Amino acid sequence: MTDISSSHTDSRLAAARAEVEGAARRRRWLLLAPALIAIGLFGIFPLSITLIYSFLSPGTYGGVTWEFSTDAYVQFLFDRDIFDDTLQFSGTYLSIYGRSIGLAFGATVGALLIGFPTAYFIASKPLEQRNFWLFLITLPFWVNLLIRTYAILLILRDEGFINIALMNIGIIDSPIGMLYTDYAVFAGLIYSYLPFMVLPLYASLEKLDFRLVEAAYDLYASRFQVLRHVIIPMAKPGIVAGCILVFIPGLGAYITPTLLGGGKELMIGNLIELQFSSSRNWPFGSAAALILMVVVMASLIVYVRYSGKEAQGHG
Repeated sequence: MTDISSSHTDSRLAAARAEVEGAARRRRWLLLAPALIAIGLFGIFPLSITLIYSFLSPGTYGGVTWEFSTDAYVQFLFDRDIFDDTLQFSGTYLSIYGRSIGLAFGATVGALLIGFPTAYFIASKPLEQRNFWLFLITLPFWVNLLIRTYAILLILRDEGFINIALMNIGIIDSPIGMLYTDYAVFAGLIYSYLPFMVLPLYASLEKLDFRLVEAAYDLYASRFQVLRHVIIPMAKPGIVAGCILVFIPGLGAYITPTLLGGGKELMIGNLIELQFSSSRNWPFGSAAALILMVVVMASLIVYVRYSGKEAQGHG
């Protein structure tokens, strides 16, 4: 009789436990539902449309014709002869991607060189002063990117602050043509995305135990040795996060190269925009966007794997 009642109690406990677990599972799904819906509507669905459009034919006046075609991807590497329909290799679009990757990479390195000492300076300040410096770093985000880019344009133009100051000092006699060059785009990208580098670096460096730095100096380590063996390893997560946050938006930047570059040399964002506007080639614009996404994903995988191997080597 005791065995029967014990087994009955165990079954009731198991049923109650299963009901509790089921309720917890349903709550988790309910909490996840808004995020999953947003990802589906604003991520997966547009990406699916882009993928489908890239394998269709362009319409005469924009849009697409529902005929399967791989011409959008062929066009990326080849030019088609209008007379005999033969294909000839063309590096036009590869050069645009290469230029964009180069500028984005240079802006990432520049932001890192500026952002690292800035973040270290803030992290080394007393706790009550850090919020003020962080406020100054985030202040540009209170202004629209378009307005910030116009501000850089006014500074770099021939009648801008830099040229006027240099001529008043007597260093130059005539304005230096800084605007509508790769240097202007480079400076604009660094200025636009510098906070994306500083904030992750600060998040890592604020956890740094500065007693370790003092101990390294007590052991007669040079500044470079302290930086290499103490500070940088501690800041590694912030460096990785900052580089990713600067490189990805810099690679697809549109406003900065349009305003500061003057449209003389295209970047990927300008190329994609042209396909959906004046060129009216939506399939190629879709293919260019997908190729950009593949480039970004490949860059992230290589960078993360390299960072992981380097961390293991230091370990």
